[in-house]
Amino acid sequence: MADPARIMEMASAFYQSQVLFSASDLGIFGALADLPDSTAEELAEHLGCDPRGTRLLLDGCCAVGLLCKHGDTYANSAEAAAFLVPGMPGDLSRAIRYNRDVYAAWGKLPRMVRDGKPVEAPTLHLGDDAERTRTFVLSMHGRALGIGRMVVPHLELTGCRRLLDVGGGPGTYSALIAQAHPRISCTVIDLPAVTAVADELLAQQQVSEQVKTLAGDYHEVAFPAEQDAVLFFGMLHQEEPEGILALLRKAHAALKPGGIVYILDMMTDASHTSPPFSALFALNMALTTHHGWVFSDHELHAWLIEAGFQDFSVAPLPPPMPHWLASARRQA
Repeated sequence: MADPARIMEMASAFYQSQVLFSASDLGIFGALADLPDSTAEELAEHLGCDPRGTRLLLDGCCAVGLLCKHGDTYANSAEAAAFLVPGMPGDLSRAIRYNRDVYAAWGKLPRMVRDGKPVEAPTLHLGDDAERTRTFVLSMHGRALGIGRMVVPHLELTGCRRLLDVGGGPGTYSALIAQAHPRISCTVIDLPAVTAVADELLAQQQVSEQVKTLAGDYHEVAFPAEQDAVLFFGMLHQEEPEGILALLRKAHAALKPGGIVYILDMMTDASHTSPPFSALFALNMALTTHHGWVFSDHELHAWLIEAGFQDFSVAPLPPPMPHWLASARRQA
């Protein structure tokens, strides 16, 4: 007989998400890093929250493994201490704010399916709403730090001197590359409201001399020529197939002979149903962008060949990263 347990778990999965988002937004993990083994009343007073509401949330955090409880006191779990305390090397608190910001959009999924349009204006986080834009760019920075530390060592950049980072957002990947390869000069193309925040982050990371931003729409801005490498990291999933092909052709024209293009993205198999996270992420992109989806590795290969590239390779990154890394070269 079929078991309904998995369906019931799916129906309430958002409980855990909201516990995570709320505890992070309220500063619970940071407070417990400073004040370990605190009671609910002590934390409520420290955070300016209601004691009863605080206790209920703390117990919920314990139930899902984010906190530990000993008698009447609470402490961060090992996972929370490593990944949810602001300022720690593995801090994901900024990265998960993107998921929090699209939480409401997921409640409108039926509307997107009926009319095929995003349920919120994509420009909200790309310049129209200054606060949402800043939150978005900082979230992408937090996420890219974790991803980039794993990805950058996989990039073959020997002899590379000029690198173009298309749709590079906060410039985090370019900053990590610059720190690892002091002879490389990077250019990050993105919208003006995004590069304004990126410039601040690049200055904080002390790579402003090595990493420059070019403000503009990457569909319209001419790609600087004579590049040794071009990156499309985590942005092609918001483009329709014709747009992806056009961008790959622009990259091919901008590269020196023998130059390399790298694509980091969610990808699926030919069925568009596996891996599961990639298939679900396609829905997320459709909810928030006009052409959002997730393409397959087979489709990417075909576009790169049509754009003039050769020596295609692609492979998933090691767990827990859900991304795939692809590369191809312009003929030498």
